[in-house]
Amino acid sequence: MPNKNLFFFLLFLSMVAWGASWINVKIICHYIDVYEMIFMRYFISAVAMVPIIIMLKQSFKIDFKSFLLVVLSSLVLIVYMNFYYLGTKYGTASLGGAMVTTLIPINTFIILALMRTKKVTRRDTFALGLGAVGVLTMLNVWSLDSEEIFLIQNLYFFLGSILWAVLTIISSKSTTISPIVFTFYMYVVMIVLVWVFVIDSRAMVSHEYDSKFWINMLCMSLLSTTFANTVYFVGIEKLGAREVSSFSFLVPFAAIVLSAIFLDETISIAMVAGTILTIVAVKMLNDIKILKRKVR
Repeated sequence: MPNKNLFFFLLFLSMVAWGASWINVKIICHYIDVYEMIFMRYFISAVAMVPIIIMLKQSFKIDFKSFLLVVLSSLVLIVYMNFYYLGTKYGTASLGGAMVTTLIPINTFIILALMRTKKVTRRDTFALGLGAVGVLTMLNVWSLDSEEIFLIQNLYFFLGSILWAVLTIISSKSTTISPIVFTFYMYVVMIVLVWVFVIDSRAMVSHEYDSKFWINMLCMSLLSTTFANTVYFVGIEKLGAREVSSFSFLVPFAAIVLSAIFLDETISIAMVAGTILTIVAVKMLNDIKILKRKVR
């Protein structure tokens, strides 16, 4: 692949953008509710994806089975966005970015194992135990402070990670269209569902949005969603899933660092240690190659 180092840099920026989305939501939740955020975020993203899909020469054609999967995925993503929004609003962006992003692949593995599509080895059992210890460390469970552990936002984050794992499995069942086209239609269906059944368009128009709101909304829509997803999907196609997946380990650390910089959130040693433990668990479960492989 030409300019491979440049593409690695774009992947790095994409992971930082994904981590930054937790900071964006933390700020945006002071302006609008979750459904207004869903509508605005994915409307901007969907519009921006049209020229990208055309440029990549992907077909907009979709079969009936894929469309049903799109609708189901859209419903799951809407529910996920509620947990994502509420957890970040009442909790911290740093914990959400660290806990959810590291739990998603672990929960995906567990669900597939329960569906008996993955065989669980002793190594996997050890990795799952390590991941559990990592998450408990993030939650500072060792302090034995029940008020700190059993916070509602922690439940939101946990449920959100399960829903995204479910979304991952559902979307993987669509094999007749490209992931980026599937994602585009998922955004469109979400926009329609929210517009028709939930939001009040008159209330949205009456809101006053300042520059701080628009900077965060555009960063979340164009950078964290359109740009990052496009680079990730193209990367999987050109470089392979394993090499690209290694970059996803940057997401929780990006969320932690950016939360400290822009939100003045306190980053504990327990959170960092727990994140590292869960990342090691994810690597063991998925046999992801972190070290760069030689290109032949």
